[in-house]
Amino acid sequence: MYFPENMEELERVKTECMQLVNKRAVLSGAAAVIPLPGVDISADITIMVELLTEINKRFGLSEQQLNQMDLERKKVLLVIISSVGNELAGKTVSASLVRSLLKRISNRIVAKQVSRLVPLAGQAVSAGVSFAAMRYLGRNHVEQCYQIALQYMSNIDRRFTGDVIDIN
Repeated sequence: MYFPENMEELERVKTECMQLVNKRAVLSGAAAVIPLPGVDISADITIMVELLTEINKRFGLSEQQLNQMDLERKKVLLVIISSVGNELAGKTVSASLVRSLLKRISNRIVAKQVSRLVPLAGQAVSAGVSFAAMRYLGRNHVEQCYQIALQYMSNIDRRFTGDVIDIN
């Protein structure tokens, strides 16, 4: 099982995941330019499922990785996940879960994009919305996974070794 073991490794994972988010957001925007109905949302869902699953895995927060933990450590991690308010860490990321997340965020992003880009229409707006939604959800998930891992490292270190990690 993999879990970042120190701050340097945790920072590296965060940086790699942010780069991954940016690449997938560009892919999402490009897919939205294709003028076939439904292609953009299907692509977004597929891209997002793969992205969120990969982020979970890199932070050691996939469902499979959590199931391999001893019960005490798993309990600590689940409490932290809950306190951060992340509904994706430690779970299998499904198309229906991603669809509900995209619906929640899309309405806000569409309103912002349309109000700023009223003269533009069609694929350009769609590409911008897809890119923005993918980037927002991905970056938000990376930040939450980072916070979960940081709190977990601090908590586990205190509980099991008596040491405290400096999280500042």
